[in-house]
Amino acid sequence: MQVATDAELAVYNDDAVEDIDGIDDDAVEPDVGDTDDDVAQPAKNPISAPWHAMLLGLAVVVALAGLVGWFGLRVNHSHQAQAQRNLFLQVAKQGGLNLTTIDWQHADADVHRILDGATGEFYEDFAKRSQPFIEVLKQAKAKTVGTISEAGLESETTDSGRALVILSVQTSNNDEAEQVPKEWRMRIDVQKIGDQVKVSKVGFVP
Repeated sequence: MQVATDAELAVYNDDAVEDIDGIDDDAVEPDVGDTDDDVAQPAKNPISAPWHAMLLGLAVVVALAGLVGWFGLRVNHSHQAQAQRNLFLQVAKQGGLNLTTIDWQHADADVHRILDGATGEFYEDFAKRSQPFIEVLKQAKAKTVGTISEAGLESETTDSGRALVILSVQTSNNDEAEQVPKEWRMRIDVQKIGDQVKVSKVGFVP
């Protein structure tokens, strides 16, 4: 059996050390890669169910508020339009009554009432004829009483209207017995003047 000498052992040991020293440090260290890129980012938390419900409820409330406001505006406009139609018709009816309810004993006051409710063409025409009309009434001692039979608004604009008014008119005077009531059909135009509505034209319909 051959035994290695001390010199041979020394050479062997030196070679082993050189082999160890030659190992690449990079080959030994583990490749951990780019930690910033490889680490997964935490996922954003989804919106919770209560939060979804709150958003939905808010959207519903806003939509309902808008609908209620729109509906309220429409109702208000409708009420205003209906109120104006009623006013136009009422003024036309009153104008018809004023023209057909006259008493010779207070003819001046009756004529003044007609003029107070008149405007435009009708006012100018009636004002010119008012004094002769009063004199005829007093001479004949005439009295007329009108009663509304039917009335309806035929047309309207934002500041005017036209109505058909049918009246039953009872006439009497000093020389004759009370006559049978007669039907008068009148087409009456009304005009809005400021915050008032007045009769602007009167025509008789056969």
